[in-house]
Order: sequence, then structure tokens, then C-alpha cells
Amino acid sequence: MSEATTQTVTACLLIIGDEILSGRTRDANLAYLAKWLNEEGIVLREARVIPDIEAVIVATVREVKAKFDYVFTTGGIGPTHDDITASCVAKAFDTPLAFSDEAAAELMARLAGPLNEGRRRMAMIPKGARLIKNRISGAPGFVIGNVHVMAGIPQVMQAMLETLRGALKGGRKVETAAIHVYAGESFMAPTLTQVQGRYPDVAIGSYPFAHDDKYGASLVLRSADPARLAAALGDLRSALAEAGFLPLDGEAPPHRGAN
Repeated sequence: MSEATTQTVTACLLIIGDEILSGRTRDANLAYLAKWLNEEGIVLREARVIPDIEAVIVATVREVKAKFDYVFTTGGIGPTHDDITASCVAKAFDTPLAFSDEAAAELMARLAGPLNEGRRRMAMIPKGARLIKNRISGAPGFVIGNVHVMAGIPQVMQAMLETLRGALKGGRKVETAAIHVYAGESFMAPTLTQVQGRYPDVAIGSYPFAHDDKYGASLVLRSADPARLAAALGDLRSALAEAGFLPLDGEAPPHRGAN
């Protein structure tokens, strides 16, 4: 990371595409980006899935770029008529879309054949934006202001992210710890409430699971302060034991979704 702060640095992901909302394509970028950002000391605070509608994209980009330190978008930068992310982001920044010789060179360095209309479309970026290199298929993403526009294809998005590693200003990395218990959430709720009250600076979440016809919950603690995280973890473990709940050893059981 090029520069670190003690403040919380936040991000938002916009997943753009009718194919996601229709269910035809399953998003695989959210979990990867959240983990990647955490490694860089950036907290993903929000993710939205929005359609390929110009007014929605422009309004949403304007909203979130003012609200978060970083914004990332995936999808909509290909060669077809419905790939409108670049033009929408340009409008959100009140700047024209322009042909980039640099983007065209990056694209054609990995592709055979002429610079046809579809390829020219992929070389159009907002004026003043800088490229995010794409070492897989050639068509680059771009950065303008605090908005990072990337491909929707997971392998390409991940390759683009790697070109940004260490270049973003991050805060303190959020650490995570977990306790897994075979008990219903409703029975443990009073204990969780008490411990959370003693550690308001540590996020404590409960995530139910079912395994071998038994119900339980994974209690996940998150904090950017390792000392406070360790203290809250110890307190929660003791409080659970006192209430008669014994944590499991090792990883959580694989099946989730029961209350």
C-alpha cells in the first residue's frame, strides 16, 4: 500500500448489467473485490446491482462518488450497443467521451485484425481518465476521479485489480475472528447483545448454519484494532461458556442458512 492512514477508507461497488438482474449471469466479483480491498486496508461499505439504463447509471455514480472514498464498477465496457458504462461515467463527471490512442494501442497489442467499430468503441474513455491495464484481453478499464471502471468478466476484473495493488490509499486493515456454536441464534442473542454493548467499536455478526441436522451460528467479529478484537473475542467466548454454549473447534460447518 502506497500510503496508509488510521482512518477508515471506504468503497462502493456498482455491478452494472441487465444480465445480472435477470439471473442469466451470476456475479462472481463482489466477494473477490471485498477481500482484495480489505487486504489494501479499504472497507467495502456498499454494493449495488443496477441495470443498463443511462439515467440510473449516471445518477448512481454521481451519488456514490460523493459518498465513498473509492467507487468500483464492473460490466458494460465491451464493444456492443448495450455497453454504456464509459459514456455514463463521463456524463456523471460532466466530461466528454473521447477516443484514446493509448487505449487503442493497448487493445490492439493483444488482438489480431483491424481496429473496427467495436474495438474503437472500447477505446473511448472520459477525457482526462487514466487507463487500468488489461493483460488478458487487451481492452483496458479506466480511472476518473475516485471511480475505477473495470470489466465484468471475473478473470479480467481480477487482472485489472492487480495493476492497482499498492496504488490506493488505505486505512487500517480490518481483522476478523470467528466462533462457531451449535445453538440457535435466539438462545444466544442476549449474550451477544451484552458483549456488543461492551465493545461498540467491534462489529459482531451472527450467521446461522445447518449441518448434519443440527442448527448453529457462526459469530464473526471484525475490528481494525487487533487488541480490541482479541479482547472482545475472549469476552464473548467466556460469556458463551458461562451461558452454557460451547464453541466448536476449527472451521465452521459447511452448510448455512438456518435460524
